[in-house]
Amino acid sequence: MNIFTEFSGRVQQALGRLDLKTQDGGAPDLSRVTVESPRDPAHGDLATNAAMVLSKQVGMKPRDLAEKLAELLRADPDIQEVDVAGPGFINFRLAHSMWQSVLKSILEKGVDFGRSTLGGGKKTNVEYVSANPTGPMHVGHTRGAVVGDVLANLLDYAGFDVTREYYINDAGSQIETLARSAFLRYREALGEDIGEIPAGFYPGDYLKPVGEKLAAEYKDGLKQKPEEEWLPIVKDLAVSMMMDMIREDLACLNVHHDVFFSERTLHSRDGVNGSKIDEMLDSLRERDLVYQGTLPPPKGEVPEDWEDREQTLFRASDYGDDTDRALKKSDGTYTYFAADVAYFRDKFQRGFEDMIYVLGADHSGYAKRLQAVGKAVSDGKADVVVRFCQLVKLFKGGEPFKMSKRSGDFVTLRDVVEEVGRGPVRFMMLYRKNDAPLDFDFQKVTEQSKDNPVFYVQYGHARCCSVLRQSKEDIPGLQVTESDLAGVDFSDLTDSGELELLAKLALWPKIVEASAETHEPHRIAFYLYDLASSLHAQWNKGKDLPQLRFINADNTKLTLARLAMVRAVSLVIESGLSILGVDAPQEMR
Repeated sequence: MNIFTEFSGRVQQALGRLDLKTQDGGAPDLSRVTVESPRDPAHGDLATNAAMVLSKQVGMKPRDLAEKLAELLRADPDIQEVDVAGPGFINFRLAHSMWQSVLKSILEKGVDFGRSTLGGGKKTNVEYVSANPTGPMHVGHTRGAVVGDVLANLLDYAGFDVTREYYINDAGSQIETLARSAFLRYREALGEDIGEIPAGFYPGDYLKPVGEKLAAEYKDGLKQKPEEEWLPIVKDLAVSMMMDMIREDLACLNVHHDVFFSERTLHSRDGVNGSKIDEMLDSLRERDLVYQGTLPPPKGEVPEDWEDREQTLFRASDYGDDTDRALKKSDGTYTYFAADVAYFRDKFQRGFEDMIYVLGADHSGYAKRLQAVGKAVSDGKADVVVRFCQLVKLFKGGEPFKMSKRSGDFVTLRDVVEEVGRGPVRFMMLYRKNDAPLDFDFQKVTEQSKDNPVFYVQYGHARCCSVLRQSKEDIPGLQVTESDLAGVDFSDLTDSGELELLAKLALWPKIVEASAETHEPHRIAFYLYDLASSLHAQWNKGKDLPQLRFINADNTKLTLARLAMVRAVSLVIESGLSILGVDAPQEMR
């Protein structure tokens, strides 16, 4: 039950009964009419801006229109009180029966309370991580991995048909460098003294197993081959083993992709047909989206691949980009961007309507060009959303922290997870908006206090479970399953703290939809902390005021109502933590 959707419908019905007309006699546009929580809870449970946004259309003063609408809303039996505030905002308080309906709905639907049909099954591709397969995942990849994974979970929960995708950058010069680096380790595995790893090569020990496997399989046979023969063999094995390592790294963070898409497949030709990049270029030519021309040098540092010669250019500026983009260089070779365009076209041909990219901060210039590609290639039929993840700085007790690094030159994702655990890493990577820098303090995420958000939320769930266990000891024979609790009388839940908890529970479906619509999964973490805080606050009130305790052996009716509320809180926390990919423990040790 979404009370915001419910009362938006009731407000619109009331507006319909007013039979409002615009200046030219038509029906007013109700698209901007909203029902929200008021900024100050003291003003009421819900508020609508209907009079403010419709007054000009219908030629009435906002206050006069608000009074007419308020009069109709007062007749609604589920609305206890209606006030017109300021120039024409309408605040109203709900009858206790509505909160009881929300509580009953949570207990009946369980962790599916809040699950939405907002997405309507829309095919959505979320591409995230997509690190070059040249080594293990490092701490810089961790935030993007979590943000992308949780965003995919959230969209799935909100009714979208989600595919989680990883783009393997297995073409280009960095893969050739990887292969040559692995070939050095192959020679080392054969007993050769390779000396110091040359500058520009990958020096990490993680390539030693690649060399050892090559030595075991080929003995010294590869050394007898020219580079053009051994290079593809080493390249294939190195990429395969690096991707196995990356999958294992991501799995320790509980991140799993549905599709691993190889960039190399965009370039490959079978001798008869052209590559997918060739097909993309032919398609763009047919639609006059490319032309032959030159580009001015970019402002600032000029990249190595810039050419002051005629190239094949994509009309990106016609679709909102800052400049047109080169697809093919003057020597006939494709640019990196050409693969990006072909990759988007491949996604679109696979039926995706929404394409979401979660990228690192170092790709901040990509948003406009990817959105331009989306508009042009799909002819405006697909939406492109780009989210950037800012850097993560490591601290311990407020001081910059440098971990021991098994890779030799960077902190790996696995280092961080093994230090503090998967749950704290996932939760804290979302406890700031993705485009804001994040300070990750190893001490804070492991302490048991209110200042540690993940502990505080998990403790909230464990506390609910403890209360339910304790109730059966204090009142033998008490039945506290969801079906039992859904049928109890909730009318005794009248304390201000209890009503605050019910109001926050009712907010959950709206939080889910708003987070999905804005692609902001951090809102889930913020909401869960807020809900847990209200639970802990009500618990603490019961320590000082015995009449507010969740369990009262002398009043079974009131106890059952409060246990229903406690169970509802645990279900919503469990649901939210599941979206975040964090465990909801039944007890904390």
